[in-house]
Amino acid sequence: MPFKISPSSISLMNECPRCFWLDKHKVWIRPNGIFPSLPSGMDSILKKHFDKFRDMGEMPPELLKGNECKDMNLFGKNDEEKEFLRKWRDNLKGIKFEDGYGNILFGALDNVLVKGNKLIVLDYKTRGFPLKENTHTYYQNQLDVYNFLLRKNGFQTEDYSFLLFYIPEKVSQTGEIIFDTKLIKMKINPDNGFNLFLMALKLLSEECPQKRCVWCEGV
Repeated sequence: MPFKISPSSISLMNECPRCFWLDKHKVWIRPNGIFPSLPSGMDSILKKHFDKFRDMGEMPPELLKGNECKDMNLFGKNDEEKEFLRKWRDNLKGIKFEDGYGNILFGALDNVLVKGNKLIVLDYKTRGFPLKENTHTYYQNQLDVYNFLLRKNGFQTEDYSFLLFYIPEKVSQTGEIIFDTKLIKMKINPDNGFNLFLMALKLLSEECPQKRCVWCEGV
């Protein structure tokens, strides 16, 4: 049977191969923990925020700190690009690659920058506390998968992507929460994105892993 793999399922595979195998074989699904609604709400607001600046032909102030985004623009300058971005952002559609056996690797992007004729993935993250030195490394596989997918769909990408972190800093006298932002540039490896896909498919073609975690120990 063909499988559909995403960055989140790859994260599950790395965390517990058995939970991943059981999920993809529709034997058992790990229960969802309590997920705060703030990141989801922020994601929607930020997309509207960035689109507003894009439609004015400008860059949002978060990207103007320093020179990391010099000579870049937001993707979506015409109707065709806006339609691409609409699909890429859709959690049900996203951007996809299908192998010769019907297996699909897909992901949903937050935003994309353009420099010359190359695209640069921009992903938003909301954190409730200051970043640790290695916080950004947790998202390496995700960015590698996104860049692999863009390239397999005929787009050129730079050899780096951006993570834009929003971190609550203080509350104003009138009650507004002020966020600090931190833009982190990360070197990407699209080949890693493809290799993770192959690794996932190999694991799924084998017998169910026996090593259990606290979630699947009773299954």
